Amino acid sequence: MDDLQGGPAPMFWAWARVVGGVGLLAVLLWQVGSGPFLAGVRLIDAPALAAALLIGVLTTVCAAWRWSLVAGGLGVRLPLATAVAHCYRAVFLNATLPGGVLGDVHRAVRHGRDAGDVSRGIRAVVWERAAGQVVLVVVALVVLAAFPSPVRPYLPAAAALLAVVGLAAVLLARVLPHAGRSRWARGLRTAVADVRAGLLARRTWFGVLLASAVMVAGHLATFLVAARTAGSDAPLSRLLPLTLLALLAMGLPLNIAGFGPREGVAAWAFGAAGLSAAEGVATATVYGALVLVASLPGAAVLLARRARVPAAGREGPSGGGC
Repeated sequence: MDDLQGGPAPMFWAWARVVGGVGLLAVLLWQVGSGPFLAGVRLIDAPALAAALLIGVLTTVCAAWRWSLVAGGLGVRLPLATAVAHCYRAVFLNATLPGGVLGDVHRAVRHGRDAGDVSRGIRAVVWERAAGQVVLVVVALVVLAAFPSPVRPYLPAAAALLAVVGLAAVLLARVLPHAGRSRWARGLRTAVADVRAGLLARRTWFGVLLASAVMVAGHLATFLVAARTAGSDAPLSRLLPLTLLALLAMGLPLNIAGFGPREGVAAWAFGAAGLSAAEGVATATVYGALVLVASLPGAAVLLARRARVPAAGREGPSGGGC
């Protein structure tokens, strides 16, 4: 796990994320008590676990396919089987370590080292994750506009803000790369070239879009399974926007093994929608447990690599691997 180590600044932000996650969980425990957390875990049954595992296979393969497409567009070879192994390990690390992103950092650096280009390896993960977040936000805007939700009155302002940000990004991408040789200009030129080759190229854009859409659908399905498992009988038209809000909150790197913002936003959203904060916490807790179970193949990948490292060390420097 040496890939996850860093200097003082990364360590500061890592501890800041841990403290933030602990603080959020402490506030939740103070507000709703431990009952919803424990009740959610007790209600998990075999059908829910089986559904989570099957959905996990689909979403992980789609994530690996998207990553492989983006990496290929950037000129870094990444076979699909290798990408699947890396993604399973990343999901497991994200679900068990603070911050929720350390698994992605690990796979980015590991693949970059194996491919002989750490910079492109990191950029491939950054761009494929960014593509997924863009698709999630677009789906969220559509669903939140179509169905009643606590944030529906604020959607026009949010959509306008996103449109302004997007337009500004396009204008900057057209103007700044030619404005000089500063570090910012060079970085922006690289970013524009990456987006064109890795995301918008004819051989990649449809696959990236399709994989991202299937992944969003899979995460939503897992959340709905969690809601039903936790005992919620609300109609799908009420649950869909609430689960999307919780999924958006998961993008915040302030969590402990995945727990934190997701439960906080679920508690607020369920309560604001006329359900109950306890129901939201129980649903989010079940979701976290199901994601952890679905990520367990990643633990096997991690153990298999650790078992190979001593033998490789005796024989000489190791090449690639997962």
